[in-house]
Amino acid sequence: MKMNVKKFANKKLVACAALIAAATTTAMAQGNGLAGINEATSMVTSYFEPGTKLIYAIGAVVGLIGGVKVYGKFSSGDPDTSKTAASWFGACIFLIVAATILRSFFL
Repeated sequence: MKMNVKKFANKKLVACAALIAAATTTAMAQGNGLAGINEATSMVTSYFEPGTKLIYAIGAVVGLIGGVKVYGKFSSGDPDTSKTAASWFGACIFLIVAATILRSFFL
């Protein structure tokens, strides 16, 4: 019986120490927390303009490659040309819409 009381007391002591450590850490972090969040926000938003331009550039390259592939299929008389054109066009539209929507969500 004494063994169980000692184990319970030790667990209680460890739990109290953990709560005190967590409260102390939280109290210390409150001073720099807002500044850190603001700095992180400004860093993330600064990447959106170059990121959006990069996605638009990738969309342009995908469109050019798709145009060449579709032209090649059309010239050779492949019956699958319309399906290929639709898939490449859809990929370009997706890239442009995804970049625009991400930008509108986060800026």
